[in-house]
Amino acid sequence: MYTYLLIDFFSVLVPVLFSFEKRVRFFSKWKYVFGAASITGLLFLIWDYFFTVSGVWGFNAEYLTGIYFFHLPIEEIIFFIFIPFSCIFIYEVIKYFHKKSIPDLLSFRLTSVLAVFCFIIAIFNTDKVYTFLNFSFLFLLLLIALLIKPYWLGYFYEMYAVSLIPFLAVNGLLTNGLKVVDEGPVVWYNPQDILGLRFLNIPAEDFFYSFMLLAVNVGLYEYLKRKNKLRRKSI
Repeated sequence: MYTYLLIDFFSVLVPVLFSFEKRVRFFSKWKYVFGAASITGLLFLIWDYFFTVSGVWGFNAEYLTGIYFFHLPIEEIIFFIFIPFSCIFIYEVIKYFHKKSIPDLLSFRLTSVLAVFCFIIAIFNTDKVYTFLNFSFLFLLLLIALLIKPYWLGYFYEMYAVSLIPFLAVNGLLTNGLKVVDEGPVVWYNPQDILGLRFLNIPAEDFFYSFMLLAVNVGLYEYLKRKNKLRRKSI
């Protein structure tokens, strides 16, 4: 059964088809999307590799093609390209149709509150590997955001809120939260390494992991776009 591969495919199908819509013209930005996703994907796959070999999480072979690279199924590698692609598509659509993002002050306050929350969760869960590292890295990322105040942060929060809809569908399927598969989840988690709080069987940590993954992708995506724009002006 190729459940995970099909989940990857359908998660990116609509964004690919609508990439050629005449107003947003998302296809013209693909090179920045794949550039950002490649860099971010490499970083997160290193994390993924160590968590997999350490037994923090794992994959049900019943729902995979059987192709692996460094102990990671090919579907997991594809995931780190397709999911950012789809979410940056949402980001660009929001930017096009919503010319003004949420106010900078609100973005700053949201980031500050989230940073404090992540710090508290991390220091009280040092014994849970996924929980501790997930919230610790996100705390550091949020501190950087508070220092540099990225111009795209308001749009990012809007995109993340919208992305929670497909997130619940995709991660719900992967963790068996929607009960589509009946031989166990596609992705499993060691209960000793997580808080144990779940929504649709999705570990609470995954919501923040997704936030971090997408934030790094959007940051690199905007950096690559701006860098190319500056290069063109200098020619």
